[in-house]
Amino acid sequence: MAKIVIDARVINSSTGHYTLRLLQYLEQMDKENQYEVIVFSKDVDFWKPTSPNFSVTTTDYKYFTFAEQLGFKKQLDGLKADLVHFMMPQQPILYRGRAVTTVHDLIPFQTWNSDKNWLIYHAKRTVGYFVYHALARKSRYILVPTKYIREQFRKFTKIKPGKIIVTYESADPSDKIYDEYPVPFRQYLLYVGQQSDYKNLSRLVKAHQKLLVSHPNLGLVFVGKINQSKTGVAQYVKESQAKNVHFTGYISDEQRNWLFPNAAAFVFPSTMEGFGLPPLEAMINGAPVVSSNAACMPELYGDAVEYFDPFDVNKIAAAIDKVISSKKRQKDLIKKGTAQVAKFSWERCARETLDIYQKALKK
Repeated sequence: MAKIVIDARVINSSTGHYTLRLLQYLEQMDKENQYEVIVFSKDVDFWKPTSPNFSVTTTDYKYFTFAEQLGFKKQLDGLKADLVHFMMPQQPILYRGRAVTTVHDLIPFQTWNSDKNWLIYHAKRTVGYFVYHALARKSRYILVPTKYIREQFRKFTKIKPGKIIVTYESADPSDKIYDEYPVPFRQYLLYVGQQSDYKNLSRLVKAHQKLLVSHPNLGLVFVGKINQSKTGVAQYVKESQAKNVHFTGYISDEQRNWLFPNAAAFVFPSTMEGFGLPPLEAMINGAPVVSSNAACMPELYGDAVEYFDPFDVNKIAAAIDKVISSKKRQKDLIKKGTAQVAKFSWERCARETLDIYQKALKK
């Protein structure tokens, strides 16, 4: 029996969904090893273990701080773990125990979000550069969500590819419980997710405005918290006086799930992703998907979407038009999407992760 510590400080966040699902299935699969799950004190009641070999420990050492590098290291040393799984790259670089690290993407080094403080963001990125290179060498294994990120991380850190393991994540099965959302359009395009700059939403707005020439009643619906920055998509819509664009702000999962199957198409124009989850959620809920062909998207979505060049507004508009103008194409994409999303499984992700734990404990 080994003692495995899971650094789950990220658990109460969008990225933390990966951690939650992993814990859920690890509890079902592993009744032998002892697990200690570290969360922030404020999140002590966010997740409750259901298996006696899982327990929760709290901490208040935040990411990208000197306290994390010194105090959190001391806390980890005191736990005397046989293995630590860091669910995020942020970690004490001087910790020398056996470790496995999950790296979700390299977006912090590829872009800057305009809603962030420039100085703080770049200071953290500088620290992050050293942390990523240190963890690449001291971790027994690096877990990544796609082959695309595996190759990116290999080039970024120059470590041996055999040390980087792909464990595909998944979308949650839909419970098919819908709550109608009063969308102000009979026909609409849908986007669900963050509204950061790299999501490329201003080009989606431009493409939508072009489509209004041939589809004058077509709406564009954005679901999610609105980016309040000066260059955010909401500000862009306001300044450009774009027509037929609607922001829902935060809505319930049931309302979001209703919007998926009632959309003419779900559109995902992102220029970079580690694991593009929203299109898989759209597929589960019966929406035809039109997506960027950048980053990991073709790897994940196969032939189940209509692709476009995310940097070309005309091509974005043309791909969307091809789908919304053809009921046959919509039905075809919905059918293929259902088959494609079935290829991913949280249970398999957890089992493959557990296999890596066993290998790391022997290494």
